[in-house]
Amino acid sequence: MDKNTIIGFVLIAAVLFGFAWWQQPSEEQIKQQRIEFVKDSIANAKKIAAQKNKAAQAAQQNAMASADSSALFYSALKGTAQDIVLKNDKVELTLNTKGGVVKQAVIKNYVGHDVTSKKDRSKDKKDVTLFTGEDQNLNFMLATKTDNIETKDLYFTPSNVTDSTVTLTATATNGKTLTLNYTLGKSYMLRLSLQANGMNGIFKPGENQLLVNWQEKCKQQELGYTFENRYATLTYKNSEGSTDYLSETAEKEETMEEALDWIAFKNQFFSAVMISKDGFATGAKLKSTPLQKESHYLKQYNANLATTFDPSGAKVSEFEFFFGPNDFRLLKSIEEESKFGKELEMQRLVYLGWPLFRIINRWFTIYVFDWLSKIFPMGVVLILITMLLKFITYPMVKKSYMSSAKMRVLKPKLDEATKQYNKPEDQMQKQQAMMQMYSEYGVSPLSGCLPMLIQMPIWIAMFNFVPNAIQLRGESFLWMDDLSTYDPIISWGSNLWLIGDHISLTCILFCSANILYSWFTMQQQKDQMVGQQAEQMKMMQWMMYLMPLMFFFMFNDYSSGLNFYYFVSLFFSAAIMWGLRKTTNDKKLLAILEARREENKKNPKKQGGLAARMQALQQMQQQQMEENRRRQEELNRKKQ
Repeated sequence: MDKNTIIGFVLIAAVLFGFAWWQQPSEEQIKQQRIEFVKDSIANAKKIAAQKNKAAQAAQQNAMASADSSALFYSALKGTAQDIVLKNDKVELTLNTKGGVVKQAVIKNYVGHDVTSKKDRSKDKKDVTLFTGEDQNLNFMLATKTDNIETKDLYFTPSNVTDSTVTLTATATNGKTLTLNYTLGKSYMLRLSLQANGMNGIFKPGENQLLVNWQEKCKQQELGYTFENRYATLTYKNSEGSTDYLSETAEKEETMEEALDWIAFKNQFFSAVMISKDGFATGAKLKSTPLQKESHYLKQYNANLATTFDPSGAKVSEFEFFFGPNDFRLLKSIEEESKFGKELEMQRLVYLGWPLFRIINRWFTIYVFDWLSKIFPMGVVLILITMLLKFITYPMVKKSYMSSAKMRVLKPKLDEATKQYNKPEDQMQKQQAMMQMYSEYGVSPLSGCLPMLIQMPIWIAMFNFVPNAIQLRGESFLWMDDLSTYDPIISWGSNLWLIGDHISLTCILFCSANILYSWFTMQQQKDQMVGQQAEQMKMMQWMMYLMPLMFFFMFNDYSSGLNFYYFVSLFFSAAIMWGLRKTTNDKKLLAILEARREENKKNPKKQGGLAARMQALQQMQQQQMEENRRRQEELNRKKQ
């Protein structure tokens, strides 16, 4: 390599190094490049992660599509929900094509109260919404060999749509279908037939069952939450027995040991009832859970049921639904309207009390109530029923009063005849002397209790009838806007212990009438008591006067119709007692008794009945006391 070549290489190297040095970035430029490099690295990492996530989602969707494509009702799992309305003059039912069941029930011609506003009645609606899609859920489920078919997930195709009919069909693979046929009758009955087509072979042997899950949050429909909640129950009918219900006050869950004909989600005046033609199999699980007052719902109802199912479609699974009022006559007619030929006894949804009280209400109160309500307003009907009952019981009440009056006029003679028995140890002898005189004069000391005993079954019968009489719902009378709920004269926002959030005027009137009646009763009984009985009566007086106060706290939340009935009944009872007292001639009555005593002396009769048994018991007690006294004296002598 010659000298010129070397010089050339040196110059080229110098030029390259000089250019590189001249192009070298500053520190700020180097820092900025590092920041841009980090940003580019992060962006590239996010891009790669997004690509991986997209690929995973695509794989998952492909897997789900593959799984759905193997499901029996794959094509019915997609669709658009559509509302279909069935209606008549009584009810309007909204069905949804997703799930194929009733999602809303509106009962016509009954006022729908706005329970959030206790005073503003302008917010009430002309019809009652029994439930909406948020409140109730009904699901039919078929457990096949491979998967579970649930109607709540299926989109049904509607056909044959009219105001009273609709056919909903869910199509499966290989021509298989599940069809729901609905027919609305002329009143409150909705019929459903569920039919399969070509599904035989997809179930396990012996497991061809249709499972039913029915749930409802029972809405508060009346203004008085506490009072309505007492009559809201999950009720059911045993196939081989009568009706029964879960606890109305506490959470209750039961597994049925018998087959059932129907299940009812009931509130005070309206019910949703599901009836199965083939019945619900044993093992049904029922649950009722009370809900808080602030929710404006009464209870949460749950029913898990099972009934027969024919996958071949040769036999359909048939149901009937009742969405309507708890009217005794109407519910009794449902049995005739039903196509199943069963003794449904749905009128039992109107609770009329225990057997004795139910007989009174079933064969007297309802007939009289129906007859009078065709002519008079409901408030007048309650007054007329009260007057009729007083008229019927008047002979017995008068007889009982006269027995008490006889004891009253004999009181001076009893005091005179028993004054020597004033020591505590002589009380048994005093009682025997009194019983002997009662026997001579032909007087029964227990007859004065009969007026209350006579009226008690009627009082209890009306206690069960009035709160369940839907005819009183929304009916006004005098100051009472609604006879089926309380009538507040004072209201406030919060609940006070024992009282609640109001004071009911009819409850005050009822308690006042109770005090008046108690005073009349006490005066009558006080005039006939002798010795120790009179002392005991003083303590009883305080109890009798405290009872109206207790009744106030009990009945303040009860319906104004019930309180009004009790007020009128007690007022008439006090008036009858006053009238009998004023028209009784004590001197004449005493003369009659003296004549009877003389007659009994001439023709003595053997004492019998309760008086004889009481006298025998007193004699036995007297003998026992004498025996104890002799033993005590013998022990004392031995100690001495």
